[in-house]
Amino acid sequence: MENRSHALITGFFVIILSIAVGWAAMWFSRSNVQFNAYLIATKESVSGLSSQSAVHYRGVNIGKVERIEFAPNDSQEILIHIAIDEKVVLKNTVYAQLGYQGVTGLSYIQLNDDGVGVSDLPSFVKIPMRRSLFDEVAVSGQDLLNNVNQLAIKMHHLLDENNRESISNTLKNVEQITNNFSAITGRFQPVIQSVTDLAGQSGTLIKRLDQLLLEVSALVTKANQEEGIFDSLSLSAQELISTIPELQNATYSISNSTRNLDRFLHHLEEHPESLLFGKPSALPGPGEQGYAPPK
Repeated sequence: MENRSHALITGFFVIILSIAVGWAAMWFSRSNVQFNAYLIATKESVSGLSSQSAVHYRGVNIGKVERIEFAPNDSQEILIHIAIDEKVVLKNTVYAQLGYQGVTGLSYIQLNDDGVGVSDLPSFVKIPMRRSLFDEVAVSGQDLLNNVNQLAIKMHHLLDENNRESISNTLKNVEQITNNFSAITGRFQPVIQSVTDLAGQSGTLIKRLDQLLLEVSALVTKANQEEGIFDSLSLSAQELISTIPELQNATYSISNSTRNLDRFLHHLEEHPESLLFGKPSALPGPGEQGYAPPK
């Protein structure tokens, strides 16, 4: 009976000691920090996140996750209740992302702000959640794998028996065309060489033409100078203009002389004896002595 009483007393002592230790632990761990409640809504996966997970704002621990649940009216939406130090003021442009703790697989809430908010965030407004960089990479990688899978399937359909035979024939035709083109290129090689020589000769001709143009330019410049060719031609033209009246007088004299010579030749033709006996006397006119009327 005495042993039973000792065991009962020991049991009570252990219970009381456990309660005292728990109360002391609660006392020493009690914090005077006051928290404000906020709500985060997302339709993305929140794997690795649990109650009591940390909440960071721009890298600083400001609170914790209280509980996680599905929205009552939408099973695709997840609601995350968080408690944040009341000293931290959130703006209306704040958003949440999942952060990951190394390779443990555990995650936490990372709050960020674009810095353009102008008013405080009310506690009843849901904070939107964006994909983290890791989630973006995972989604992009999944899309890439899907695209690669579709490409492999299309390549498999493309390279079936019939298509492989067609591709083989096409490659043979391409090889034949290449050989023919090589032969044609060999035939055109002399023509190409001739064109090259012609280009060289053309270059020489162009150089000579340039020299000729330079000489013509120098000649024109010299002709335009004072006492040049143009000036000499101008003086000659002036002298020619002044000589024209004299030429006209000389021409008139030559014309008169020609007429006199014609009359003389005509008279000589009718009276050749005038060369020996001189000019015959004129016949007497009417009323003069020796006048004889014509018969």
